[in-house]
Amino acid sequence: MTFSLILRDPETGEFGSAISSSSPAVAARCLNLADGVGGANSQNVTDPRLGPQLLERLRSGATAQQAIDAVVAAADPTTIDYRQLLVLDGSGRAAVYSGGRALGVFGSATRENAVAGGNMLASLDVLDALVDTALSAKGRIEERLYAALQAAMVAGGEEGPVHSAGISVVADAGWRVTDLRVDWVDEDPIGALGRVLEAWLPQRDDYVDRGIDPSAAPSYGVPGDE
Repeated sequence: MTFSLILRDPETGEFGSAISSSSPAVAARCLNLADGVGGANSQNVTDPRLGPQLLERLRSGATAQQAIDAVVAAADPTTIDYRQLLVLDGSGRAAVYSGGRALGVFGSATRENAVAGGNMLASLDVLDALVDTALSAKGRIEERLYAALQAAMVAGGEEGPVHSAGISVVADAGWRVTDLRVDWVDEDPIGALGRVLEAWLPQRDDYVDRGIDPSAAPSYGVPGDE
């Protein structure tokens, strides 16, 4: 019911993740990022507790594969077979776990600095489209993540229609500098997400400045915000 991607920009040190699903509010439940640490997505009959557990392993010095191995070994053996986990560590190494009870056509694609996974896919070509587009696209990491989502849909997307989508990015600010979600629309959540991204991206760094030094960012004409 989901396809997703984690991407590392080795030049900026930013980590980002993009996701789309037939389920509502997928980005709220599945994406986990930490400044300078990496990313971890927990999907397919999602257990939202697993993503933070994977990040904690990365913080303690584990590689992506070591984090996956440890979390899977410690998980409830009656449920872990339903899960799909993606991890990208601070060095750009990727690892994936897909339990045997993952839904429909499922799989993963890994490259240096990128990992994608999905289930209930139209085909596994969707995953190659995600990672290859993200690594070859130009622009800021958000733009590359969005291009990857578009390419995934051109490659076939999910077996059925998608209804939610999201993009999140961390960049050493101490919080998600981008955290955009379309939690439910009947048609084209990725297109709707693109319109939000178009409005957000020119202002992203100003909102980082607001958090760090409130005097340094413009008000954008918001009443009472001079």
